[in-house]
Parts: sequence; C-alpha cells; structure tokens
Amino acid sequence: MSERGALRARLDLLAREVAKFGVVGAVGLVVNIGVSNLLWRYTDIPTVRAGLMATFVAILFNYVGFRYWTYRDRDKSGRTRELTLFLLFSAVGAVIETGVLYAATYGFGWNSPVQSNVFKILGIGIATMFRFWSYRTWVFRALPDKDVAVNDVVVNDVAVNDVAVAAEDAALPGPAVSVPAPAPAATVRVEADSARR
Repeated sequence: MSERGALRARLDLLAREVAKFGVVGAVGLVVNIGVSNLLWRYTDIPTVRAGLMATFVAILFNYVGFRYWTYRDRDKSGRTRELTLFLLFSAVGAVIETGVLYAATYGFGWNSPVQSNVFKILGIGIATMFRFWSYRTWVFRALPDKDVAVNDVVVNDVAVNDVAVAAEDAALPGPAVSVPAPAPAATVRVEADSARR
C-alpha cells in the first residue's frame, strides 16, 4: 500500500473512531445534563456537588459504550488495568469539568439554571478533548499491527527471508552455520472491524 493510501486508511479509521466516541459521548452528555438538572431541581444538593454526581453517572454509562462499541476491537487482556485507568482519567476529566462549573458558580456568581447548564456543557467540552486523548492512548490500547509476515527472520536488526549465516559473519567462533530456507512467505491479515465482515 502506498504512503498516501496508508494515510487515508488511518484517517478513515480515526474518523470512524471519533464518530463512535462522539455518539457515546453525546448520549453520555444527555445522561449527565439530565441527571444534573434532576438533582438541581428536585434536591437541595449544591450545584457543583450535584454536577459532579451526574458526571460519575455518565462516566459509568460511557465506560460500557466505549468498551463494548467504540473500542470493542481493542486489547481486552487487562480489564482491571483498563478499568483502573479509565476511572483515573475520568476523574481527571471530572476535575476539569467540575472546575469550570465551580469557577462560574462560586468565582463569578453565575448560578442560574441556564448559566449552570452553559458552564456544565463548556466544562464537558474541555474535558472531552482530554478524555478522547487519554482513553485512546492509555486505556483502550490498540492491538498489534494487523499485517504480519510469518517467515521473516530478524538478524542483527535486518529482516531476511533465506538465512545462511557464516560463523565469521556472525562473529562467532567455529564452523559456518547454515539455516534452511523457510516455506514461501505467507501473510496473515486480521480485520479490525468485525462489522465489515
């Protein structure tokens, strides 16, 4: 595949990932804003504390959406590590999100329902950029490359197919070593998106 084709394929995968992340995030936004408004309207919980509680409800919803839809093709080998990192980065995102709401509410005195919603959404937007980067980089790790050449052998950082190494070339004392040539090259291709099958 040419460099241009490879770049286009990577950008297409990134666009699909961003779209799926956006869908899960949009539903999480509705959950977050809905729970916030319910708590603000029907309880005496302070604005920022209610917003933080709503954020954690949305975080739980988002984990399920990200794990089982957006990043379903990513590495699933370390769920404890994954969940721990997800909660850690989500907490950092919650601090960013709640920090914006806190500054608006207590720093500027903007705490009407409309103002609270505006700054809640602004905080979510800022935190979303951090979450997207951290989730895709650290939490939902990509699987290894999909194309693997089966019979390539690496000798002194050089990939070769038919290996015949002389002892003096390998800087080893003794007679020359001959390695038989492997079977013809075979390439294994693994599809990243099972929905395309």
